[in-house]
Amino acid sequence: MKIIDGKTICAEVKSEIAAEIAQIIDSGQRAPHMAAILVGHDGASETYVASKDKNCKAVGMTSSLYRYEDNVSEKELLEVINFLNNDDEVDGYIVQLPLPKHIDADKVMAAVNPDKDIDGFSPSNLGKLVMGEDTFIPATPCGIMELIRRAGIETVGKNCVVLGRSNIVGTPMALLLSRNKPDANATVTLCHSKTQDLAEITRRADILVAAIGKPGFVKADMVKEGAVVIDVGIHRIADESQPNGFRIMGDVDFPAVSKKCSAITPVPGGVGAMTIAALLMNTMKAYHKRFPKK
Repeated sequence: MKIIDGKTICAEVKSEIAAEIAQIIDSGQRAPHMAAILVGHDGASETYVASKDKNCKAVGMTSSLYRYEDNVSEKELLEVINFLNNDDEVDGYIVQLPLPKHIDADKVMAAVNPDKDIDGFSPSNLGKLVMGEDTFIPATPCGIMELIRRAGIETVGKNCVVLGRSNIVGTPMALLLSRNKPDANATVTLCHSKTQDLAEITRRADILVAAIGKPGFVKADMVKEGAVVIDVGIHRIADESQPNGFRIMGDVDFPAVSKKCSAITPVPGGVGAMTIAALLMNTMKAYHKRFPKK
């Protein structure tokens, strides 16, 4: 059984980006610039945005944060989005989700300039993804595809099952794996909460992507011997035996499932690291849309 080490692969991506940014700066151009909008004090969002900032600085990329309290109005938020859309110094940005209930997240994402939408959530970019056009791919599916490529996992002709149908992970993942490309060309089944005989379907998967949002949901009897398992979930589970009072786990029962796999991503240290890597990659793509490589 092989552990697919997202941290190591992320480090490779970051090293390549850092070298490219060093060349950009040496040529007299400014560094690429990624921004983030953070509303409120959600713990997971705070951690993610802090990691984004840390990784930007590690590769020489400019990072900025626009922070607002939970009571910010939708109008104020749309105004800052308009500002970032028109700021020539910002190449790409994210609007960290979730947003407070009084703000229409769909309206906010529709307001993001598609050319700066490094999260790939705007209707325009999601539409281009469906059409198979070049676009910004949502960060987590983008990171998973990079993980699959660099880990040498064969996808052509394989039976892939994706658990979860969100626009952020599951649906884009199914589209990407089914594309007529050398690193895709899989036969994909997209499952969800209403899928009947779920375990029977997952047991046929050569590659199983678990993005269902339930800790430890995928059990050993749901996985085929020798399958590749990509665990997208990340959950804090109360555990008094741990110094901090909790442990981190994914959507997969790792101790049991890992015994049956040919390869599996750990949690933490798997897909999460590659999500950040994908944001950096998308920012470089946004930068080169404005400043093409010579």
